[in-house]
Amino acid sequence: MTTESTTLLPIATGRRTLTQLRALVRPRRSRLAGALALLIAGTTAGLVVPPLLGHLVDLATGGGSAGDVVLTGVGLVAAAVVEAALAGFGVALLAQVGEGVLADLRERFVSSALHLPLEQVERAGTGDLTSRVTNDVAVIAEAARSAVPEFTRAALTIVLTLAGMAVLDWRFLVAALIAVPVQAHTVRWYARRAVPLYARQRVAVAAQQHHLLATIDGAPTIRAFRIADAHRDRVATRSRQAVDLLLRGVALQTRFYARLHVAEFAGLAAVLGTGFFLVRGDLVSIGTATAAALYFHGLFGPVNVALALVDDAQAAASGLDRLVGVADLTPPVRQRAVAGDGPDAVVVRGLDFAYRPDRPVLHDVDLTIARGERVALVGSSGAGKTTLAKVIAGVHRPTGGSVVVPAGEVALITQEVHVFAGPLVDDLRLARPDATDDEVSAALDTVDALGWVRQLPDGLDTEVGAGGYVLTAAQAQQLAFARLILADPPMAILDEATAEAGSAGARLLERVATAALAGRTALVVAHRLTQAVSADRVVVLEAGRIVEVGTHRDLIARGGPYATLWRAWSDQRARH
Repeated sequence: MTTESTTLLPIATGRRTLTQLRALVRPRRSRLAGALALLIAGTTAGLVVPPLLGHLVDLATGGGSAGDVVLTGVGLVAAAVVEAALAGFGVALLAQVGEGVLADLRERFVSSALHLPLEQVERAGTGDLTSRVTNDVAVIAEAARSAVPEFTRAALTIVLTLAGMAVLDWRFLVAALIAVPVQAHTVRWYARRAVPLYARQRVAVAAQQHHLLATIDGAPTIRAFRIADAHRDRVATRSRQAVDLLLRGVALQTRFYARLHVAEFAGLAAVLGTGFFLVRGDLVSIGTATAAALYFHGLFGPVNVALALVDDAQAAASGLDRLVGVADLTPPVRQRAVAGDGPDAVVVRGLDFAYRPDRPVLHDVDLTIARGERVALVGSSGAGKTTLAKVIAGVHRPTGGSVVVPAGEVALITQEVHVFAGPLVDDLRLARPDATDDEVSAALDTVDALGWVRQLPDGLDTEVGAGGYVLTAAQAQQLAFARLILADPPMAILDEATAEAGSAGARLLERVATAALAGRTALVVAHRLTQAVSADRVVVLEAGRIVEVGTHRDLIARGGPYATLWRAWSDQRARH
């Protein structure tokens, strides 16, 4: 169904994309049929204009009456009004169908993207995912609201105009078709070059966005190590590659239009020549020849629109393939144990994990956490604590061994908490949409946040996130713990969830975490070893292996790795 890359997210085949589009359009068939009917009626009304203009020519050359001229003029006005009205309604209705299809596809894309394994997203790079949901969606949206209606109207105009020329005289149609071989060759020539070019453009833009986002996110580190020039050059290189491909596309379009002009001149010359010989042979009137010439001249716009939209179609098709490639993914099945009467909530056996096959991170990890137990996971930086927490949470899939966790969801709270834009109460109800105001307030009270929330300009309805009220790191983390209480999972994993709040904020969040974890099985990746002191057990990780397990007091008494960590942490805290 899809073509996979070792790095990028899947890209659907053209056939699969068409299948998905048909499925998305099927519920809107009646509206689509209505739009096409309106467009056909409007185009037919517009085709009355050239014969009426030809009739005026015949009236002028044959000495027609003033009344006939006025009546013909009224017919021209009526045809224009009817065409504009019907075409306007038809285009609007067709655009609605396109926007609806795109909306459904976006929802499927977001749903699938949210269920992607984290390692797959990291391997592809954030730029690949963001470029699909931004650049690709923008191109497809533009096609849905303008390109598709314009192309449909242009195609109908071309077909009906050619039929009108055949009605005037079949020889006019034959003359007009002289332009078709040139146009067909031009389209084939363009399509062979445009399809791979636009695909490369999409990949180049994704790479450029990935490097740009990585540079922005890591700006403090980049400045600290004085490697800004190298990162700027890397972004500049990716940007130049994207711009070069864009300019190649512009050059390709210029050559495309130049070839179309040749077809127009050849066809118009053939129609005018045919009209001359037919009029001279007294086979048609001057007005009929004029109508034929006007018909063909009227094809310039629709033909150019239809063929020029091949450009938009190639870009939109490339974007659709990329969206469907992600939307079509089947979420990985996460094995969950059925809740039973056993004493253990988490059972990890022989666990191995590696982000890359040649770089293992976890080695043969065995760990058991009893129901209701709180376990602190400690170790030096790079020991694999966060990785182990994410594997147990189901974010990463183990490369070896097994992980059994409680039935139901396992909540993972990290130090990177996102505050969503909108009312604060909506942010909290992400965890449980049916939560009442009283339940939301109770959750906030449990995490010591109700006081400052009530002091906000609009209380629970205060706009937070981007463009709204700015929360401190500690306040944002309190919201995360309130969501945990509302979601009420049987197990929670805290990955250094108090590390970014500063000393005072960390002490507050440690109290908050204790309240939020009450009655739950918990695994706490402890950045501050005070969390290990209050834990039921401490697990010490070194180089991806468990080296010690026990209570804080027992491990201090042993004088092993944990005791060394405790002395180093205590000395550092004393100095500060």
